[in-house]
Formats: sequence, structure tokens, C-alpha cells
Amino acid sequence: MAETVVAARTIRPQSVLSSEDLAIVDGDIAGAISTIGEAVGLEARVVLYSGRPVRMGDIGPPATVERNQIVRLVYATGGLTISAEARALGRAGPGDTVRAMNLTSKSTVSGIVAKDGTIHVITP
Repeated sequence: MAETVVAARTIRPQSVLSSEDLAIVDGDIAGAISTIGEAVGLEARVVLYSGRPVRMGDIGPPATVERNQIVRLVYATGGLTISAEARALGRAGPGDTVRAMNLTSKSTVSGIVAKDGTIHVITP
């Protein structure tokens, strides 16, 4: 029989999960994770209620960029690289897409967050 990971207690969004926050129950629930190791160190994106299954969409990497944080914006194409300061318009972790406003031009662009918090502009 398969196992499913559930929240051991109610966990608020933006909390980083530890093994004490999670428990294993018997049963296979579609979309739920099956090992505690998959979730440890990740951040709750929504409220995780005690006894309910933890799904991959409910958790993600901890945010490295906070809303209104000043970040480095990088646009690279071919041999050209442009860097500027921007204000993040949302909260995001590595690999997430977030919008940011260039502080000089006031234009808004979308980009992917790197591990160091830099936002790499998505080219259309």
C-alpha cells in the first residue's frame, strides 16, 4: 500500500517546512507527495491544514525576492547584457516568474528569479 504525506499541524503560508511539520499516513491520494524528504526545506504557498495531504502545488522553494524589494534586473541576448535596478512587484522563489518595474524607465517586465535573487528578463 502506498503512503501519503500530510501536515502534522496547521501550517501558515510562507513557513519553511521541517520533518516535525509533516507525517506519513497509509493510502494513496492523487497528486499528494509520498515522502517527507520531498517537502522538507520547501515553503508552504497556502495554508496546510492538519491531517490533510500535502500536494506539490501547495509548496515550493523559499522566496528569495519579497514584494517591493529592490532587485537586480538582467536582460541578456546574444552578446549584449543590460543590468538595471528594479522593484519586485511580487514575492517569488528561484525558478518562479515575477513582474518587476525598472526604476529608471518605470516600465514593467516579467522575469525568472535566480537563486541569488537576480531577475532575468523573459524575452518574447
